[in-house]
Amino acid sequence: MTNQTPLANAHCVPRRGHEHRLGDFDVRELLAQVQDWSLIEDGHAISKTFLFPDYYHTLSFVNALAHVANREDHHPDLSVHYDRCVVRFSTHDVGGLSENDFICAAKADLLA
Repeated sequence: MTNQTPLANAHCVPRRGHEHRLGDFDVRELLAQVQDWSLIEDGHAISKTFLFPDYYHTLSFVNALAHVANREDHHPDLSVHYDRCVVRFSTHDVGGLSENDFICAAKADLLA
C-alpha cells in the first residue's frame, strides 16, 4: 500500500498466506490511520464499537457495511445490538491482520 492513497479510497486485494500478515510496525502505522479501532486477540484482529440512537440506525449501518464488505470481498464479524454494532476485522487466510482489514475499517468509519 502506498502512503499516498488514503485507506478509505483503497480497495482490497486477495491475500492468502502468512507472508501477507502484517508485522507489528505496519499494524501500528495503519492503526494510527483509523480512529478508535483497537487491537484485540493478541494483535490478530481489530475492533470498534459504533454507537447509534436506535435499532433503525444500527441496522442501516449494518446493511451499508454489508454492501461495502461484499464489494471489497472482505467480511467482518459483527455483533449487532439495539443501539450499537461491534465490528471486528481479521484476515483468516493470512492468520492475522492484513492491509484489507484497515482498508475496510476506514470505509466503515466513513459510513458511520
